[in-house]
Amino acid sequence: MDAEVVALLLVRAVLGVTMIAHGVNHWVGGGRIDGTARWFSGLGLRHGRVQAWASVVTEIGAGALLVIGFLTPLACAAVISVMLVAGILAHRPNGFFVFKEGYEYVLVLAVVSLALALLGPGKWSVDDAAGIVLDGWAGGGVALGVAAVATAGLLATFWRPEPQKAEAAA
Repeated sequence: MDAEVVALLLVRAVLGVTMIAHGVNHWVGGGRIDGTARWFSGLGLRHGRVQAWASVVTEIGAGALLVIGFLTPLACAAVISVMLVAGILAHRPNGFFVFKEGYEYVLVLAVVSLALALLGPGKWSVDDAAGIVLDGWAGGGVALGVAAVATAGLLATFWRPEPQKAEAAA
C-alpha cells in the first residue's frame, strides 16, 4: 500500500468531515440558522440568513466532495474561501492564536486545502476513477483563483461593516 495514497485519503477525509461538521453545526447546533444569521449580521454581512444558509451548503457540500475526492480543486477552493472570509471578518482582529479567537485554525484549514489542491486527491478518489484529476500548479491555481474571486465577490457584495465611532475626547 502506497503511503502517499493513504496520506491523501486521510487529509481529504479529515478535512472533509471537519467541514461537514462545521456546516451541520451552523445549521442545527447552538443557535441554529437564526443564531448563525445573527452572528454573520454582527460581522457586517448583509442578509445574514442568506449567508447562514450559503455557509451551510458550502461547508457540507465541499466536505462531502473532499471525502469522496470529487472536483477536488473546487472543493478546496470552497474551503479556502470560507476560511478567508472567517479569517478576515471574525478572527483577524483577535491575533494569531485560536484560544484568543484568532485566525490560527482557519489559516491551517486554508493552507491544508491549498496543499491538497496542489497534491491532488490521490488514487482512492472519484476524480482519479473518472480520469479528471487536476493537480500540481494547475490544481493549486484553480483552488486559489476561485477562492480569491469568491471571497472578493462575497465581501464586495455583502460586507457592510458599521463605521467605527470616534471616542469622545475626555
